[in-house]
Amino acid sequence: MAARIAVLFLLSLAGTSSAQQLSTSFYSSSCPGVYDAVKSVMNSAIAKEKRMGASILRLFFHDCFVQGCDASLLLDDTSSFQGEKMATPNNGSVRGFEVIDAVKSAVEKVCPGVVSCADILAIAARDSVVILGGPNWNVKVGRRDSTTASFSGANNNIPPPSSGLANLTSLFAAQGLSQKDMVALSGAHTIGQARCTNFRAHVYNDTDINSPFAKTRQSGCPSTSGSGDNNLAPLDFQTPTIFENNYYKNLVNKEGLLHSDQELFNGGATDSQVRSYVSSQSAFFADFVTGMIKMGDITPLTGSNGQIRKNCRRVN
Repeated sequence: MAARIAVLFLLSLAGTSSAQQLSTSFYSSSCPGVYDAVKSVMNSAIAKEKRMGASILRLFFHDCFVQGCDASLLLDDTSSFQGEKMATPNNGSVRGFEVIDAVKSAVEKVCPGVVSCADILAIAARDSVVILGGPNWNVKVGRRDSTTASFSGANNNIPPPSSGLANLTSLFAAQGLSQKDMVALSGAHTIGQARCTNFRAHVYNDTDINSPFAKTRQSGCPSTSGSGDNNLAPLDFQTPTIFENNYYKNLVNKEGLLHSDQELFNGGATDSQVRSYVSSQSAFFADFVTGMIKMGDITPLTGSNGQIRKNCRRVN
């Protein structure tokens, strides 16, 4: 009987989340220089273009929501392989791949063949937040890189900017993230830019928007689809390159750029959480860090699963 219980216990352990195999000390002996190598490249990239911090943070989000945080998003399409880059939420929109290539190259010089592209993206996302004035945290590492990608997963799992609160909540719940995590992680929109095609409907058709703000955004985004689609506007018009809580202040003033942004403050269940972040930036920072760590834990490949890619854009 005791032996049977022991076997059942071991089986239950085998079924526990691979996220438990991630650790902040995973590279402490195999590649202690990884963090300095990543930060050096990220500092240069963001000094060159402030927007890049937001772009790298978004890459991490779009990666983790499809097959978990496995660097599947970084894989290029080939004649025999369909990646995720051409899926609707990513096509003509995600950017910063060349920065990740540069980070990978720097890390390979320090310790070749040790650090995964998935971990590089997780560390680079954290560094982006810190460099732009946001909170710091210890990144859990030990992920390995996928040999597959999911075009359909990218199309179905990543919340579109037209999402209502219920859809946002359910798409985050599908990844094991709570509504509270969703509202906190949406605060990533305190940095970065969005394309006219993604906010056109909100600034022309929605009523939950401040009228002068809508007119300002319309001036750079023609009403006709196909005209000016790639024109950019800041997600947080006050301080688009500083990571703080102005995003939530904008929402209370009905100045969210995307329909999905304003849904967080529109008479629904999340209004009080938005107000709490307006009152306390430290509360936002704490919840954002919790959300980032949880998101980084989504179904990682660990142990002997996956591989350590030599080039982030292709399978070994």
